[in-house]
Amino acid sequence: MSLIGSIVSKILHPFGSSEAQAAESSTSSSKPSETQAQPSSGGSAPASAPTSGGTSSGGSVDVEAVLNDLAAKNSQKLNWRTSIVDLMKLLDLDSSLHARQQLADELHYTGDKNDSASMNIWLHKQVIKKLEENGGKVPADLKD
Repeated sequence: MSLIGSIVSKILHPFGSSEAQAAESSTSSSKPSETQAQPSSGGSAPASAPTSGGTSSGGSVDVEAVLNDLAAKNSQKLNWRTSIVDLMKLLDLDSSLHARQQLADELHYTGDKNDSASMNIWLHKQVIKKLEENGGKVPADLKD
């Protein structure tokens, strides 16, 4: 599974539903940025939403609530709201520079991957955007 697929899966589908695999495949197969508005925001999600039970109305997962809950259970003080490194750590994913460069490749980052500060800011924004595109309810202050 791709890194972005793992992130989406761990936040939006923590119990391993088939939607996680659908989100992963639609994300990894949508190379051109024009294809980002895919049926994942309305196509298959409502059909399988009733089986998820623990999500809010409409099958939308409250990203902030999920991540705040994970942060409360974590012994480290992680600032997932602004840091891609902390977000990845919170999800138990490799947050090394190499892993973030891989994520940048998956998300088609065109900047300098050795400028980790700029890349990290871009990555965080893109991950939040992908969560929203895949049915996550993202707080307004995290949207671009």
